[in-house]
Parts: sequence; structure tokens; C-alpha cells
Amino acid sequence: MTTMTIARVPEANAPFEITEVEIPEPGPGQVRVHVRACGVCHSDSLTVAGAMGNDFPRAPGHEVAGEIDALGEGVTAWTAGQRVGVGWFGGCDFTCDSCRRGDFIACENGLVAGIAYDGGYAEYMIAPAEALVSIPDDLSDVDAAPLLCAGVTTFNALRESVARPGDVVAILGVGGLGHLGVQYAVKMGFETVAIARGSEKESLARDLGAHHYIDSTTSDVAEELNKLGGASVVLATVTVPDAMTPALGGLRPRGQLVVVGASADPMQVPPFALIPGSTAVQGHASGTSKDSEDALRFSVLTGVKPTIETVPLEEAQRAYDKMMAGDARFRMVLTTGK
Repeated sequence: MTTMTIARVPEANAPFEITEVEIPEPGPGQVRVHVRACGVCHSDSLTVAGAMGNDFPRAPGHEVAGEIDALGEGVTAWTAGQRVGVGWFGGCDFTCDSCRRGDFIACENGLVAGIAYDGGYAEYMIAPAEALVSIPDDLSDVDAAPLLCAGVTTFNALRESVARPGDVVAILGVGGLGHLGVQYAVKMGFETVAIARGSEKESLARDLGAHHYIDSTTSDVAEELNKLGGASVVLATVTVPDAMTPALGGLRPRGQLVVVGASADPMQVPPFALIPGSTAVQGHASGTSKDSEDALRFSVLTGVKPTIETVPLEEAQRAYDKMMAGDARFRMVLTTGK
């Protein structure tokens, strides 16, 4: 029996166990991916807590980069040895109403790697063929991995928003998602405002290309945005809803507060904050595998790159704890050594 190393959670909210298991075989319509790198995302906490109903034991991980190791029956669009990734979009049923309309990310029975099946906290993983993302040759595995969730989420949210080149766009939060959101906003031609707590992130935000910086602890966010003419879009990448509401008053008429920072806590949104300017609060799911390919290609073309810290797979607990403590700068990435 040939085995592999896997970092998995044995039961809800338990510490990770590093163990050896048999390397799985792909079934029909599936592929086996030899994982080279996997980003550590805040949404991995959903797996750890079992918040989306996953079974245990379960290995998290939906920012996966590697190459195809084996093909299941019926898979013809991919080849062994091809560099691929797997993001939040981990498969769909192709039969529900959303899928029939081509809105695969909204599939009623959609799968998420690391929740519906073991994810990238392992040397090998099995994924449906439709979840695969082709990785450009010019992008390393460790840089590609975070772009398959944090990257595509911010990239896709901005390109699907009402903002147009030259508009004022604010990125709320300069962390794992936000540091990529700032870069994408600049490269898309937006007048980019970075918003964060404290002054210590200003130099970083400006190094990433931000034209303006707002310290939310010393300034009125809405007032500062309105001085710039109001934001067409505020992209909320933070996971604290109370930090999102103050930005509503800084939207220009028909502007959007686009929420990508996942939280189960309620938002306080007074109706009168929306009605006068016909503004909107909108959530945004990350994107399909094809959206991820677009994000990777755009990143290579424009030089968008995540700031990462690599950690061996065997130290998954340390990487996860550092991410959860908010101490990652800005994306922890697990690597496999074989």
C-alpha cells in the first residue's frame, strides 16, 4: 500500500492530526492532483468547526496548486502531468436551475474542496474534473495557490461590479484578501483607496499601488470617501461587519458595498442609508474554475502577486493558528516535500 501525508481534523474544533493514509484513486469524472502548495484561508475554519456540515475526519484546503497525477474514467479534457489548481468552486451538478442558466458558482448542490471532500492539506487529493484550473507556466505553485480563492474572489468581485476605469474604488481591509484587492483595483484602472485600522499599513498600501489611504481609527471613512467624490464600489474584505457599515455613507449614487469577507455576524444597515442614493449592499461568491483561470492570467499579465509565508504541510497547525490569530502577512501557504 502506497501512503501519503495528510493534515486533517479528526472531529469538530479538534487540533489537526498529521497522519499517513492510503493514496486515493480517482473515480469516473475525477482526477487525482499531486498537491505542491495549498493556501491557508480563513474559510478553512468552516471545515474545522463543521459549520457547513462536513464529515470528519476532514482535511481542509481550497487554494490548491499542483499537477494531475491520475485521471478517472471519462476525463478527456485534461492530461497527466498538467499543472492545475482547485479553488473554492469544487464542482457542480450541472442539472439544478442555476447550473442550467450557466451560473455554476451558485449551484444548489455545489461542492467545496476541503468540505465536501478532502482538500489540499495533503500530498494528494481527488477532485471533480470541472473544478480544475489550468495554471500558467509563469506562475509558481506557491504564488498560484492563494490566487485560487483570495485572488479570484477580489478580482472577480471588482470586474463584476458597477465600477469602471477611472472610478473611485475603496478596498476595506489590507489583509489576505485586501492586499490582493488593492493590486487588482489599481491594475484595473480604478482610483484606489485602501482603508484599514491604524497607520501602520499605509506604507504597505501605497507600495501596493493605492492612491489614497484612510485610517478608520482616526478618520470618518464616509467623509473621506465623499471628499474624493464618493466611491463607486467599496470592496469589504474584512470579516467584521461593524467595520463595513460606516463605508455606506461614502458611496456615490448607485454605488455598491460588495461583501466578500465571510462572517456569520449580522450587519447593521439602516434602510435610509441606501434609499437616497439608490445604493446597494451585495454579496459576491468567489468564481468558477474558469473565473480562476482569468484571475491567474490577469495576475501574470499585470504583475499582481500575493505576499506569502510558506510552511511545510507537517506544520499545518502552526500555519492555521497564525492565520486565525491575524498574524499572517498575508497568506500562509503549505508546501509538500515529496
